Amino acid sequence: MRKALRIISIVGVVAIIIAAIVASMNAKPSNAERVWDQEMTVGNLDAQNYFIIYSDLVCPYCIAFENAIVEHEEDFQKYIESNDILVEVRLSDFLYEYGESRPINSRYSAVATYCAKNEGKFWDYYNLAVSTVWNDFFKDLGKAAFTKMGSLDKSYWVELGTKIGLGDSFKSCVENDDPIEEIQKNAEKTAKLADGMPYFKFNNYTSSGFDLSWGWEYVLMYFQAGLDGRKA
Repeated sequence: MRKALRIISIVGVVAIIIAAIVASMNAKPSNAERVWDQEMTVGNLDAQNYFIIYSDLVCPYCIAFENAIVEHEEDFQKYIESNDILVEVRLSDFLYEYGESRPINSRYSAVATYCAKNEGKFWDYYNLAVSTVWNDFFKDLGKAAFTKMGSLDKSYWVELGTKIGLGDSFKSCVENDDPIEEIQKNAEKTAKLADGMPYFKFNNYTSSGFDLSWGWEYVLMYFQAGLDGRKA
């Protein structure tokens, strides 16, 4: 009888251990564990919904999507709060590293944005860069803006930093390409995860691309697809 009870106890303990292992294997990683850089997020870190935008600041379709958000910043903030969404921008020099034409301003813009991030001003810089690039280039010229953008040097991106109060340390960071290793690492990870640019992963919904003529209402359609849990 004692032997039988011992066997039952051992089996019970083993079952508990196995159940614990299975539960840990199936446990969903927290948002904090999945985020690449919290400085590039907006919203509640523990939100139920996790939306990721893979972007490059010289990608016209990326800028069209992001400018629609910038132009409706108040509506955007209310939307992510009311729907419990964490939004992360995964910005890199993807087009320079992996694009056919390898636009140098893909790198310049990423370097400047990361330099601003390292001074705690990612969103200030990012939002200004999005609206400025949209209005200076893509709004009227579309993809043809690539040719015009080719004449830009780092001073264009440095000047954006001065408009939000960034000074000599920011300028030195940009001129010396200080964050380049981090940017290249993120571009490499993006190449493994993203299909096209921009690329979106909104919960289980994934999609790439955005039309230059689309606005805020289409952004909301993408977001709603993420909330609905649809897959592309």
